[in-house]
Amino acid sequence: SRVSGFAFFVFKKQVQAILLSYREIVVTLEVGQKKKGRGSMKKQYETAMINRGGRVGEVEAPNGSFHLKIDKPGLHSEGTNPEQLFAAGYASCFNGAVQHMLKEHNIESESEVKARVSLYQHEDGSYQIGVILEVSLPGVEKAEAEKIAEEAHDFCPYSRATRGNIDVEVQVV
Repeated sequence: SRVSGFAFFVFKKQVQAILLSYREIVVTLEVGQKKKGRGSMKKQYETAMINRGGRVGEVEAPNGSFHLKIDKPGLHSEGTNPEQLFAAGYASCFNGAVQHMLKEHNIESESEVKARVSLYQHEDGSYQIGVILEVSLPGVEKAEAEKIAEEAHDFCPYSRATRGNIDVEVQVV
């Protein structure tokens, strides 16, 4: 009958749409590199660090080009600590993103970023870090500097990696 033929046609179209969606999911899983609508990712760089002794030990690059004593946070510690290392990496990466955005907007400024990393303890005894990024853009109007900092926060790999995991506050100073 005409109704059952139409029903079959609609059913067939629904099945085709489901199969097409399934195929897209399988292709995405097989590629294994599609993330949040950004398409494929091509690795640009990889590095490694080795720690011995945990928070009271040492950290070094496998090729020997970098070696630091690691110590617990405190006023009288003789080495650096993981929070300082994270702050150094985040400040450097974020300032790189700020400089990228300045270039995109054709703005000149000697940018400076201070990353303040705090270590917090939860009631259950576990720990978590929080970050405040202080961005200085001499000669740039406050509203424009805030826009640059916001765009840098969207662009920065550290910001993207920490988003939703730790509290990060960006301040223009």
